[in-house]
Amino acid sequence: MIPSIAVPSLLAAVLALATALNAQNPTAAPDPLLVGTWSSKSGTVVTGSDFYDYSTELLKEPRLPGSSYSFTADGHYEEALYIVVSNPTTPSCPSAVLQWQHGEYTRFENGSLVLNPIQIDGRQLLSEPCNYDTSIYTRYNQSETIKWYEIITDEQRGKKRLNLYKFDGAPMNPMYLEYTPPQMLPTTTLHPPKATNGGGAKIRRRAVDAAMHKAADVDADRLWWLGLGLTGVGLLGYYCV
Repeated sequence: MIPSIAVPSLLAAVLALATALNAQNPTAAPDPLLVGTWSSKSGTVVTGSDFYDYSTELLKEPRLPGSSYSFTADGHYEEALYIVVSNPTTPSCPSAVLQWQHGEYTRFENGSLVLNPIQIDGRQLLSEPCNYDTSIYTRYNQSETIKWYEIITDEQRGKKRLNLYKFDGAPMNPMYLEYTPPQMLPTTTLHPPKATNGGGAKIRRRAVDAAMHKAADVDADRLWWLGLGLTGVGLLGYYCV
């Protein structure tokens, strides 16, 4: 069985409060301007099968860190994140995490969004080459509250830009419209729980083992150079390119 990531209690409480406050606001229809696939500046992280192969449960390492969100007109979303974190005390030991999840989103009249993932489908890959010989592959489930958002035309890039603001108003990395209609995996549950006998369990175990083996092939050399570069410019995190 794939282990699951537990949300820290404080963060869970904050998200629950934000969700409760949103529950007091009337819901609104999805914004047609939000529909599409949005990707951060590097354009290397995009939702869909290029990031996550759900048939093999394989998370694919992009060339550069970044973030991507996709939204549909009928209330579905998908997100893909590739984050590299430098280690200021030991520059040669950066860490990286790949996260993928999808589910449904609700838009409220006050301009906020609440993203509720399909709990059993999310996946996370954590790579810490200096601490573990292989990457740590787990389920991932994290609801999100977007306090507000704006869609503008970026004059420099000549593209529509999506600015998201976290539950506390902090800005997220700007993202640019890459695909319309959005590039996404199926919006239904991809990994429904199944009642299996011994043989089914073995097949499932082999599939997960294969995904973990391939996922462990995160490019350690590239990760080292990214971490070193971040340390050189004094950054603690890097997924905004």
